[in-house]
Formats: sequence, structure tokens, C-alpha cells
Amino acid sequence: FFSQNLYYYMYYIVVLKFFGSFKMSFKAAVIQDSPVVFNLAATIDKVETLTNKAISNGAELVLFPEAFVSAYPKGLDFGARVGQRSDKGREDFRRYYDSSLDFKSKEYYRLLGIAKKYKVLLVIGVIERDGGTLYCTVLFISKKGELLEKHRKIMPTAMERLIWGFGDGSTMPVIDTELGKLGSVICWENYMPMMRMGMYSKGIELYCAPTADDRETWISTVQHIALEGRCFVFSACQYLERKDCPKDYAIDDSKKNPKSVIMNGGSCVISPLGKIIAGPIRNKAEIIFADIDLNEIIKGKYDFDAVGHYARPDIFELNINERSNNSVTPQKIRKNIDKK
Repeated sequence: FFSQNLYYYMYYIVVLKFFGSFKMSFKAAVIQDSPVVFNLAATIDKVETLTNKAISNGAELVLFPEAFVSAYPKGLDFGARVGQRSDKGREDFRRYYDSSLDFKSKEYYRLLGIAKKYKVLLVIGVIERDGGTLYCTVLFISKKGELLEKHRKIMPTAMERLIWGFGDGSTMPVIDTELGKLGSVICWENYMPMMRMGMYSKGIELYCAPTADDRETWISTVQHIALEGRCFVFSACQYLERKDCPKDYAIDDSKKNPKSVIMNGGSCVISPLGKIIAGPIRNKAEIIFADIDLNEIIKGKYDFDAVGHYARPDIFELNINERSNNSVTPQKIRKNIDKK
């Protein structure tokens, strides 16, 4: 009944538990709050404050929302119309670019330092700057303050494609950590069945789903993923009010009141059997906590393993291109030298 895949998974769990390099239970924290929009330094300060609060309650894994550093610019249009871009829109993009995260900057190293200072596994959504392009990225930072991996969003949604580049298959990691196998799928990437299947095939246990989707329907999405993948799902969404944005933040008139809600949270944690074990929280900033027991994953895989005993590889096959796709790849040309 049990597949070879599941046999090796259970062997992996038992061996790591025996040798003490793997924790079967721990506390996780999901941050539901806002950045200081378009202010990189102040946002990093806020990341430290929130991380400190989370670890003070015993959290070893802390997840921040999508694009927390330093803005998910909900409601902005960046002056774009079909065939037109405005000067004001270009200025908005410049400001957004200036508040993004350069991986050679002091702010980047401050983020690494926060994880090290508080000895926490930090998973955080950032806007990554690479040349003239911005990427919606999730960073995985170890308790030692080292960047383990990153994931660039491979499919920005709708207007996001105007301001963010596309990631490729080279940044879709599932990472072995002392807390379990960790990965992230961002917002509506979670509606891409083949991407989910790719993550399941890598044995993901701690499935981080930072998002900007604060609708009620999002909860059923992450519940389905937890059931389908037999994994813990952590969903973090911002709670953002108008007062958290600059005064000239060009949003529609219905959101002019400082207390107007732009993003309403809905953060939650889901068990491998699809049960909500923390959240969803709405209408306020909050840190939610959940006690995680990886034994629940093994119990869940008893009757369903999407890439093991419930798969049909004789019928269905998925190929994933994990190469880095660069727009320019210099190649050295060997010249024949006439020695005559």
C-alpha cells in the first residue's frame, strides 16, 4: 500500500529525530502588519520590532507577508494606460525602486542580522532590486543570519507585471532546515497546480504562502493546499491602513480617510488535514501563533500522498525547468591561432 516515496520520507523523519538534528515540534509565528510604505530603513526597524515580539512568545519560525519590504503598492496604477505612461507614474516607480532591497545594501545585511540576533528562522517577502528590474521575492534566512535561498515570484498577477519581473525555475527551493522542509509559493502562484505539484515532489512540510489576497475565498485555497500536500500552510497577509502610506499615495477617493483599510489581513495557519489551527485574523494588526507537530504530516500521508502512493506516474508526468534563464549569456569564443 505504501509507496517507496513514503517509505523514504518516514525513514528520513525517524533518522533525523534520532540523531537530534531535527525538531518534531516547535512554535511558528505569522506576522499580520504593514511596512512603513516606501521607507526602507523604517520598515527594517519595524521588522526587528515585530520579530522581537514573535520570539518573545517562543516562535522559532517567523513569516512576514508578501512584499513587506517595503511595499505592496495596492491601488496604485503607476500612471499606465494602454500606449501611455505618465510622468507622475514614472516618479511613483522611482520612489518604489528606491525603497526596494539591494542585496549589497546595509539594509539587506540588517535583515540577516535580525535573524541572527534573535536566533530565528526568518521567511520574509521583499521587493528585490536587480539592475533596473524589481522582483517580488521571498527570502529564507537561517538562525545564523545566513541567506539559505530565495524564491522570486514566477507569475506576477495583472498590474503586478508592469512593475515586477518574472522569476524562473532556478528559485523554487524546498530547504532542509532543523524545523522541517521549508518552501514558499507567493499569492496567486498558489493557483498554479503544476507549481504546487513541484513543491510536493520536493517533500515540502512547511509551506509558506505570503499573499496580498485578503478575501474570504483565500482561506479555502490554503485549506485545499494543506490537504492536497499534507503539509502545514502558513499564510501571511498585510493589515494596511491609509495612514501607513505617504500623504501623496495616489489611491481612490474612497480610501482617503487615514483609518481606511487597504489590506485587511486574513492570516492563518492550516494543518496537514486542512484544519484551521490559527486565525484567520481580520480588521487589525496581529501576530498569530501556532504549535507545529510534524507527526501530523505522517498521519496525513497515511491515506494520501500526491507524489507517492496516490500518484499515477504511468499516466501523468510533470517536467520542471530549473535552469536560470538569463537574457544575455556571454560565451567565450576560442580563436584558432596560426603559429606559422
